[in-house]
Amino acid sequence: MATHTKQPAGSGSNGYSEGSIRVLKGLEPVKQRPGMYTRTDNPLHIIQEVLDNAADEALAGFGKKIRFTLHADGSVSVEDEGRGIPFGLHPEEQAPVVELVFTRLHAGGKFDKDSGGAYSFSGGLHGVGVSVTNALATRLDVTIYRDGQVARLVFGNGGEVIEPLVVRKAESGERRQGTTVRVWPDAKYFESMALPMAELTHLLRSKAVLMPGVAVTLTNEKTRQTQSWQYKGGLTDYLSQALPADPVIPLFEGEGFADRHNDSFAVGEGAAWCVAFTEDGQPVRESYVNLIPTTAGGTHDSGLRDGLFQAVKGFIEMHALLPKGVKLMPEDVFSRASYVLSAKILDPQFQGQIKEKLNSRDAVRLVSSFVRPALELWLNQHVEYGKRIAELAIKAAQTRQRAGQKVEKRKGSGVAVLPGKLTDCESRDTAYNEVFLVEGDSAGGSAKMGRNKETQAILPLRGKVLNTWEVDRDRLFANNEIHDIAVAIGVDPHGPGETVDLSGLRYGKICILSDADVDGAHIQVLLLTLFFRHFPRLIETGHVYVAQPPLYSVSVPARGKKPAAKLYVLSEQELTSTLEKLRKDGVREGSWSIGRFKGLGEMNAEQLWETTLNPDTRHLLQVQLGLFSFAQTEGFITQLMGKGEAAARRELMELHGDDVELDV
Repeated sequence: MATHTKQPAGSGSNGYSEGSIRVLKGLEPVKQRPGMYTRTDNPLHIIQEVLDNAADEALAGFGKKIRFTLHADGSVSVEDEGRGIPFGLHPEEQAPVVELVFTRLHAGGKFDKDSGGAYSFSGGLHGVGVSVTNALATRLDVTIYRDGQVARLVFGNGGEVIEPLVVRKAESGERRQGTTVRVWPDAKYFESMALPMAELTHLLRSKAVLMPGVAVTLTNEKTRQTQSWQYKGGLTDYLSQALPADPVIPLFEGEGFADRHNDSFAVGEGAAWCVAFTEDGQPVRESYVNLIPTTAGGTHDSGLRDGLFQAVKGFIEMHALLPKGVKLMPEDVFSRASYVLSAKILDPQFQGQIKEKLNSRDAVRLVSSFVRPALELWLNQHVEYGKRIAELAIKAAQTRQRAGQKVEKRKGSGVAVLPGKLTDCESRDTAYNEVFLVEGDSAGGSAKMGRNKETQAILPLRGKVLNTWEVDRDRLFANNEIHDIAVAIGVDPHGPGETVDLSGLRYGKICILSDADVDGAHIQVLLLTLFFRHFPRLIETGHVYVAQPPLYSVSVPARGKKPAAKLYVLSEQELTSTLEKLRKDGVREGSWSIGRFKGLGEMNAEQLWETTLNPDTRHLLQVQLGLFSFAQTEGFITQLMGKGEAAARRELMELHGDDVELDV
């Protein structure tokens, strides 16, 4: 048994002691690691946090105008007609509420999603938005109009109060309610201080589109130009103007929101959408959650895709339109679709603080449950339009299948004999095919039964793969597991910078699927080491992924009209938030049961499909170099995986072990 003797503070040859540990307080974490909280290429996102708050007020029904001003001195201001941020003393913190909102991480009015909360539906939910804006600004002024009074508070030097809160009586002619926030972003945190005007304009215009009747104005003091947007036609007018070509059928617009009789979703949850089909040009696809633009899509997009596919597929089957030998896939229906989607979700879960992608699993079922029946009804009422959509989808399917056949013929007899334990997919279209490198035969069995046989292949691995960091290329194939991986994916081992032939690549996604425990993480690292060292081109071209199976399951009993349900969560943090949501939904404390998965082998085929294999609900992380160069990454992996690096590895883990986060 190893023993550890505690040394006095300041001792130790490496200078690492109790005194080395820093505790970051207030807004200091944001200043130290701004990239964890916002985009740092330019200040648009920290300004967007202020704009989103104004939009949340309008979304809640308070105010019909939002004014956005680019000032001549480089500052930006956002003015709304909302209720005004409360400026009285917080009952527990004994500090002005407005001061807490701008200086405390995780302080805000959007956590309480119950009917009594200030915001039922909002884009903000983490409570770090405007406090991040304040932390990364040289100055921030807040003026509030509320209850016949005007309050002003000024921050500087990254969040310090430089002019304390002053409250006075509103004068005649002044606004009755609302908030104005003026921000001077700090140049030292951003690569460029120039706001991308095209992106800003698009953002402001989209707010007006998604809130019919609300006027959004952009004023540029330098150019003395003003633009205003106010849409009464909503999504249809917006998408019509943005389409790359004339639609082949009229635009399909609809909406659906849960009422008090809905057993699955909260009152008001749902979506509004507008879909168009064109034969030419790049499709226009925009989605939003509670007015927040989700530029990377997410599970609400998947719900729209599923609803469209199921409705069109059902129409094609009903009218017997599918030619013999043609298999329809979701992308065949979706490939020529343009859309604008606006979802309202009570408690949205986003990927990262900048909220580019929605991760809420229920959003797939939520959106699909409203889109599918609406489109089915529409298609049955407009059969000729349905046949036109069917023609586009069938044409796309035939083109895809022909492309797959050409690839297979070009490979010819040069393809090596595939590993016997590989359960291959039926499709030969590399763009859609996936192979899962699965830990263990039992998990491999569940994956084989639960997978989509058309596009998903399974390759079970026995035990832990060899650490290949210091293994010469000509000795790689002495290891059976590595030999089988290389033959299955169809690419020969190679080094960085070498010319490599990827024409034999058999799968567009190579997915590492291991248990959600320490041993599973070790297998992930060994496989990532293999790909980085001996197949680096696959990482550079974005073909390597890591699948994230759940760590816990939560069984919730039936209550009232709501049936029993099973929820899956990835981590301790997500488990805590899930249980908190159950409490708020009125589920009796302790009535649920929590199960921890010891491994993938414990999951049946249906569970594995729902949580890890289904493209609409799974969490799949693309492996990328990120902020570091190839050489820097190589240095880190040498420390982690090199045989003679034990001392350096220990020091690295001691210094940075608590800083490591998985980018999900």
